[in-house]
Amino acid sequence: MEISKAQINKILCIKPRGIGDVVLSTIVIDNLQRHFPAAKIDYLTETFVKPAIENNPNINKVITMGKTEFPLKAAWRIKKENYDLILDLWSNPRSAQITFLSGVKYRAGFAYRGRKYAYNILAASGRGEGHSAEHNLEILKALNVPVISKKIQYYVSAKEEERAKNFISKNFSKEEKVIGIIPSGGWESKRCDAVKWVEICKAIAGKYKAKFLILWGPGDERDSEFIKNNLPEITVLAPKTDLQQMSGLIKNCHVIIANDSGPMHISAALGIPTLGIFGPTNPKNHRPYSPNSDFVIKEDLFCIICNKLTCPYHHECMLQLPVEKVLEKIEKIGAGIL
Repeated sequence: MEISKAQINKILCIKPRGIGDVVLSTIVIDNLQRHFPAAKIDYLTETFVKPAIENNPNINKVITMGKTEFPLKAAWRIKKENYDLILDLWSNPRSAQITFLSGVKYRAGFAYRGRKYAYNILAASGRGEGHSAEHNLEILKALNVPVISKKIQYYVSAKEEERAKNFISKNFSKEEKVIGIIPSGGWESKRCDAVKWVEICKAIAGKYKAKFLILWGPGDERDSEFIKNNLPEITVLAPKTDLQQMSGLIKNCHVIIANDSGPMHISAALGIPTLGIFGPTNPKNHRPYSPNSDFVIKEDLFCIICNKLTCPYHHECMLQLPVEKVLEKIEKIGAGIL
């Protein structure tokens, strides 16, 4: 379907959930702005994800919906906004219903089985071996929007950046390199064990004049305290933070090491050299998406990339991860910084 640029004044991108998924979806923004220069771009997300995108100056407005909100109710609110184009970057059954019921003239989404009815512009559904960020670009291809940028975006408010700088200056000397470690993970199996974090930090501290900032969120308390208690001289435990406050601290680190998680993707989007620790998930699809980042994985395990939420064995992918591999990648991404 051919779309006249002059017809497009308001665009809605739908990406309801997953902090990391929402951050990765911002890969479309530069391209939409270049192709539809007169258009305002809004986002529809679930309420808890809004902080991941609300400070982005390239987004006009973030509309939120409840996790169990009735699709017709959400669609009615969208209908009143008079959008010219919807990009359903999620394309699950619920977002497909919302898109279809909105009545928007141009509706683009992935050609997944049982959801094609919702869209009059269909993108290829196969994810292939590419990164999940780039899967979003398939919708742009279906719209004939040239891909001139593959940059993902994340912005920290000036208030939170200043707060973070004050915390860093009080807890780290000017000579110390700040390496942020993030033991968070949406699944139990994605979380590197606390004892392995201690091993990793000791090895890095033996090579670099660095101190570690432990960044944590709900559910990370036990692992974070274990790391702090076992490495009291070289670690600082961050205070309790919300997502934006954590992001401010991430932005003030020299390097970040993280499990596969939303904060890992935030770090990459902020341009911080980021090392992702992988086991049950595939780094080809989910690695930190930036040119100065990398990942480590124990690829020789028979059960690696199992996609299981909990490990049925002994978490060998994390506990047996060679620290030498981590040091090798840290040397690469931290060159000229550490």
